[in-house]
Amino acid sequence: MSTLKFKTNIKCGGCISAVTPSLDNTPGIYQWQVDTANPDKILTVEGDATSETVIKAVETAGYQATKVED
Repeated sequence: MSTLKFKTNIKCGGCISAVTPSLDNTPGIYQWQVDTANPDKILTVEGDATSETVIKAVETAGYQATKVED
């Protein structure tokens, strides 16, 4: 299992509600959270999903995600 981080435009609770079905139903994503207090709105994903899979799930919900390199 790995942890991936993404810069997003998920800004509020309503945005989180909008992406929840997409992220919850993506195979390989076991747990995720968005730090809306962070200026970069960091999405942290734990699981076996690839970066591309997570980005696609976020984009399907109408938002943007860019992988943050460690």
